[in-house]
Amino acid sequence: MNSAPMPDAAPPADHEVDVVVIGAGPAGSTAATLLARTGKSVLVIDKAVFPRDKCCGDGLTTLALRELDRLGLDPASIPNWYTVDAAWLHSPSGREVRVPLPSGQGIYAATTPRRELDAALLQLARDAGADVRDGHSMQAIHQTPGWVDVEVDGIGKVRTCSVIAADGMWSPTRKMLGHAEAGYLGEWHAFRQYAANVTGPAKDRLYVWFEDDLLPGYMWSFPLPGARVNIGFGIQRAHDRRVQDMKALWTDLLHRPHIVEALGPDVELEGRHTAWPIPAGIDRATLSDHRVLFVGDAAMATDTMTGEGIGQAVLTGRLAAEAIIAAGPARPESVRTMYGSAVRHHLVADHKMSVVLSRVLAHPRGARGAIRLLATSDWGRRNFARWMFEDEPRAVVLTPSRWHRGFFRQPGAFRRST
Repeated sequence: MNSAPMPDAAPPADHEVDVVVIGAGPAGSTAATLLARTGKSVLVIDKAVFPRDKCCGDGLTTLALRELDRLGLDPASIPNWYTVDAAWLHSPSGREVRVPLPSGQGIYAATTPRRELDAALLQLARDAGADVRDGHSMQAIHQTPGWVDVEVDGIGKVRTCSVIAADGMWSPTRKMLGHAEAGYLGEWHAFRQYAANVTGPAKDRLYVWFEDDLLPGYMWSFPLPGARVNIGFGIQRAHDRRVQDMKALWTDLLHRPHIVEALGPDVELEGRHTAWPIPAGIDRATLSDHRVLFVGDAAMATDTMTGEGIGQAVLTGRLAAEAIIAAGPARPESVRTMYGSAVRHHLVADHKMSVVLSRVLAHPRGARGAIRLLATSDWGRRNFARWMFEDEPRAVVLTPSRWHRGFFRQPGAFRRST
């Protein structure tokens, strides 16, 4: 590990680095990559050994794709990358609408297994010079005015000027620093499984089914190469839609005629199903504590309307790295201020707008009306996908500083490769 200068009076540590990143998912890998590219010494730790699976829908929105493109990810480095050209929305009434994504302007939506995406992002951090230690977990964290000591199993005491906590929904860092909410289970709960031998239209189509008993949640089927799909459902806890037996609901959903028709009669479920809570409370989340910044799920940054969090994770990882680079280790108060302001600008207003929109979609009448409107409006179909996939901030109407010429005409990501 490279050394970072520390005060002479500091008691000894086993290692010294500029930044410790706790968690090697998309948020942590993004931050580590950007910091290491500026020459900072960065240690990345994660209790898991990569590549590892992660309960996720595997969908990448336009927001996620633009952030990944900006970071320098090459889609060709991911074996099971699948570019999506349209979304098929299914109303509670049975109406089905194809919502096309713009063509010839880059990629606006894609799918890829998290096992592969996260491994590719972590490799970017390694290539940038970050010291990645997967299979090592944090045991303790202690802050002083001048530095932070992080105890890591198998490594020892690591002293640093800055910590980025990218350690997820159950963030041990947040808990050790006294910011965990007792009994908190997230705003969403997701349930997913992989399936093979898909012979129906879901083999090539991205489906979103708005089922009466899931609203304002939904069921999805996202295509992957080789006639495989990631299929699952998400429910919001805040709308009294708690499901006591998610496994029984899963069996019921898979036997509904329109789901069977989409998947085909010979579909085969792979492995085990998994479930996971999703935090979506960026407007009330603790974003920092002295020299520690929280990012991704540790900052409750998931989109509250869709439950999607990869784009938000990469974005918050970037914003945290940029704050540390701009303010420097001697000014932790400036780091906190810059990071908090950037997160509020990019995410909090959109979160509040998404809460309002979720209330509309919480009722079958609202979901049916939205899809009926799309079915009768060419303009709506052209632009709904951009809105759905976060091509523009949903709350741009509330933040006029983000209006620009070409609104709804932004190109997608990875135009060089398409």
